[in-house]
Amino acid sequence: EIAERANMTKQSVGEVTSDLEQRGYLERVSDPSDGRAKIIFLTGQGREAYALGRRLIDELEGEWAVRYGDERMVALREALEAVTAQRLGALPV
Repeated sequence: EIAERANMTKQSVGEVTSDLEQRGYLERVSDPSDGRAKIIFLTGQGREAYALGRRLIDELEGEWAVRYGDERMVALREALEAVTAQRLGALPV
C-alpha cells in the first residue's frame, strides 16, 4: 500500500523503511491479521522529526505567502496537487 501511494517500487520502500528503522524513526511490527504484512509506526523520535518538518514547511509557506501573496500560494498549491494527482493516475495525461 505504501509503495503504491508513494509511486515507488516495493523494493525501494523496503530500503527506505529499513534505513528509517535503523535510524530510530520507525518501528515495524507483524500484522496480527496477516503474518506476511508489517505495520509501520513512527517512534517518538520519528514523531519529533515529523513535527519539526511540519513546522519548517509551515514557516516556509508563511514566508512565501508574504512574499508572493495568498492568491499565488493557493494557485501554487492547486498546481502541485494537480501534478501529484496526474502522476498517481487520478487525472488523464
